[in-house]
Amino acid sequence: MKVVTNYPDGVFSWVDLTTTDVAAAKAFYTGLFGWEAEDRPIDGGGVYVMFSIEGHSVAGMGAMQEEMRAQGVPSHWVSYVKHDDVNAVAEKVTAAGGTMVLPPMDVMQEGRMLMAQDPSGAMFGVWQPANHKGAGLVNMPNTLVWNELQTRDIAATKKFYADVFDWGIQTDENDYVMYKADERIQAGSMAIQDSWGPVPSNWAVYFMVEDVDAMAAKVKELGGNLMGEPIPAGEMGKFVVVQDPTGAVFTMMSFSGPVDNPPGH
Repeated sequence: MKVVTNYPDGVFSWVDLTTTDVAAAKAFYTGLFGWEAEDRPIDGGGVYVMFSIEGHSVAGMGAMQEEMRAQGVPSHWVSYVKHDDVNAVAEKVTAAGGTMVLPPMDVMQEGRMLMAQDPSGAMFGVWQPANHKGAGLVNMPNTLVWNELQTRDIAATKKFYADVFDWGIQTDENDYVMYKADERIQAGSMAIQDSWGPVPSNWAVYFMVEDVDAMAAKVKELGGNLMGEPIPAGEMGKFVVVQDPTGAVFTMMSFSGPVDNPPGH
């Protein structure tokens, strides 16, 4: 087990769930992935739930704010890119045509963050670590393994993320876009298809599992929904898109061979 203690700039380092029902989501994810859950008090009241495996953080969760509930926002996962200078990233986001949703702010002694939308409307966070470095475990079963931008404007978002994070871009024979931080391929992007329906641009979260079919059955047992049956991902492995009992969507994927080592050190 390799524990990540330091992420390079420009690499996704954290995901957390904004949910309409903390208790239901906690029961689902601890049951599905075997995560341990710890309630941590936050300034101004309430708690932030830290999910972990063997004491190492893997994801977080917080209750949705009332104003978001009133707007009918569904429960959703948020992906955070690590960067040592959130203020500088905020300037780049605005200059590149993005929208600042939550300007740079301190999160107690844990770090500093912002929330923004790219030109296609996909939401993402940026995390400048202090006490909280990000996920201690990734790229192993029951942890984060991939972040994927599903977008209604591939061209605009490719330019945006290259400008903001200096990501390199590589496209395969199926027009699947892969983003590189330095030389590490660490995220992907694809165009939203008409057959998907009215899906907004979003950053999708992938969790690695050992057996997609067994985990898909477990999802249903725990009150979640499958957004389709498990399907092969070429020679790479197999995946299934899942909706938790509170409505948040994520993907589980098993791999036919080894995955990349965790980033950083």
